[in-house]
Amino acid sequence: MVAASTSQSVLRSWQVGNPSVPRSKANAAHVSKICCILKKANASQPFGFQNPTGLPHSLATRSHCHLRRESFHVRCSNAAEAVAAKQHPAKKHHDKRHEHHKATEDVGIIEWLKENGAEQPQVALKDKKVHGQNERPIHVLVAAEDLKAGHKALSIPDNLVVTLERVLGDENVAELLTTNKLSELACLALYLMYEKKRGRESFWFPFIRELDRQRGRGQAAVESPLLWSKDEVDAYLQGSPMKQIVAERLIGIEREYNELDTVWFMAGSLFQEYPFDIPTEAFTFQIFKQAFAAVQASVVHLQGVNLAKRFALVPLGPPLTSYKSNCRAMLKANAGHVELEVDRDYEQGEPIVAWCGPQPNVKLFLNYGFVDEDNPYDRLTVEAALDTKDPLYQQKKAIVQKNEKMRVQAFQIYRNKEMAAVYEMLPYVRLAHVVEEEALEDVIFAKGPICPVSPCNERAVLNQIRDYTVERMAGYATTIEEDNKVIGDDKAPPKKRVASKLLKLEKKILRNFLAAVDELINELPDGSDIPCQGVFPPIFK
Repeated sequence: MVAASTSQSVLRSWQVGNPSVPRSKANAAHVSKICCILKKANASQPFGFQNPTGLPHSLATRSHCHLRRESFHVRCSNAAEAVAAKQHPAKKHHDKRHEHHKATEDVGIIEWLKENGAEQPQVALKDKKVHGQNERPIHVLVAAEDLKAGHKALSIPDNLVVTLERVLGDENVAELLTTNKLSELACLALYLMYEKKRGRESFWFPFIRELDRQRGRGQAAVESPLLWSKDEVDAYLQGSPMKQIVAERLIGIEREYNELDTVWFMAGSLFQEYPFDIPTEAFTFQIFKQAFAAVQASVVHLQGVNLAKRFALVPLGPPLTSYKSNCRAMLKANAGHVELEVDRDYEQGEPIVAWCGPQPNVKLFLNYGFVDEDNPYDRLTVEAALDTKDPLYQQKKAIVQKNEKMRVQAFQIYRNKEMAAVYEMLPYVRLAHVVEEEALEDVIFAKGPICPVSPCNERAVLNQIRDYTVERMAGYATTIEEDNKVIGDDKAPPKKRVASKLLKLEKKILRNFLAAVDELINELPDGSDIPCQGVFPPIFK
């Protein structure tokens, strides 16, 4: 019992990434003693049945440890991991593949798929020039022949698709990791970084080499702003909420980087073939950030599958496949394959397009480095908050919550639906401007131009919304006309051109939103010229 309790505390400390856990070569003897303790515990109480460690079953079933002094990694293996290794294409028939790689070490991804029984005769890769003299072209997936709507352009078998289930070999471990401190993207990025270290020995070498060539750049040949310099972000995205979104995402990525060692100690099946150091010693944050951005630009969100298969890296999928917001074709899981049926006719050489989901342009830009000017899901967010200093704050908070709103409420201004956004905001802002308790009941939460509290309250409300919009528009360094000039300049840096597209579309939404507010102001009756401004108006962001 003493041995079991000791092993339990040690393994728990590894599980949470406790900094007190010994990692240096000098402490190798200490870890050897730990392994002995675990073996004794196994002899009396097999982990697969009694589970004396208290760990989740998928982790507790590892029955003996091997010490690798070079990387100070305690490796665990048993029958369960043998099954996982058998399921893992990178661990199956390793010796045969090693010989095969020598003969085809320069094989491309199309040929690699063919050699593994997944020939894709309907498509081909076409070069696309990128800005810069020393930059080699990126690839774009195109139709290899004329295609009719409904034809399968892609059909990739599951054994050639990278998912968490395939990476970790155990669905339970996948769920454990992704519901704690690491995202699916971080786990996939970590796996690909280690596979890249194996070089041509990796089963995935042709796929990884193609991802390296693309560097997360899709149809616009531009990297995610996560990989831009701070000067580029500040110069090209001034006034846009994109600046704050990039900063927040980078903080999140760094937080995940600092948790990578947890995965190293938790998922022995993931690393049992890698004689390398623990993640934060093997890879810098910059390398991890690049890998994360590449995975983010390449991952496909599959529907109707378990959690461990939901995020998939599909050969010839994005970023080789182009994305479009108003397209109906989707990459789907079907009968052991990931398939893409085209939704329209294609001529030979035309880029293959898939639907990117209902994402606004800020997400398309952040994830894939492009902006869709025809995006029906594009929107801007206006955040309004009740003032906590307001003596009526608690009553107002109760009213907004009763009407399914929050104390801090995000309102969405959808493209071409700007007037609807104004109507959505009005009841909330009216309520915030009320100064007398008995007038709170006069605020009706309903969509549309219904029942202002009073003409002067309505003018105060609309004036505040208008002032906020004008101030927000003034934060941009360029006009729409100046943005159009940059977009039309083939010699302008691609990053600046894509950023200018984003800024132009944001300004158009704000301009239309302002026009909708002005329209309602002009409809106000005479006698409401003097607004009755609330003492504690809402706080806009």
